[in-house]
Amino acid sequence: QVQLVESGGGSVQAGGSLRLSCAVSRNTYRSYCMGWFRQAPGKEREGVARIESDGSTSYADSVKGRFTISQDNAKNTLYLQMNSLKPEDTAMYYCAADSPDGSTWYFGCYFGYWGQGTQVTVSS
Repeated sequence: QVQLVESGGGSVQAGGSLRLSCAVSRNTYRSYCMGWFRQAPGKEREGVARIESDGSTSYADSVKGRFTISQDNAKNTLYLQMNSLKPEDTAMYYCAADSPDGSTWYFGCYFGYWGQGTQVTVSS
């Protein structure tokens, strides 16, 4: 079992920055992949970034060069640094971890554990 709790969302003007955090607690299962997803009103959930246990990362084209995913294993925390934010980045952001029975595929990983989400709003 994995529990994920996001924080760090908020409102910011276009061009600004935010850093999202995701506190990870797990009993025995250790995730190979962690990721960030987002869902805007009326749109499907989309993958934003993914990081593997070896540190390799992948990003959606829409955020490449602006967002950075990282993890601090000592603190059991996943981060998403978001710079040069745009109004189209407005969405609920979710932290996710892969699971043996995960059903959401993204960059080679099946995600099945989800946080409750944190809202990011970017105004023009």
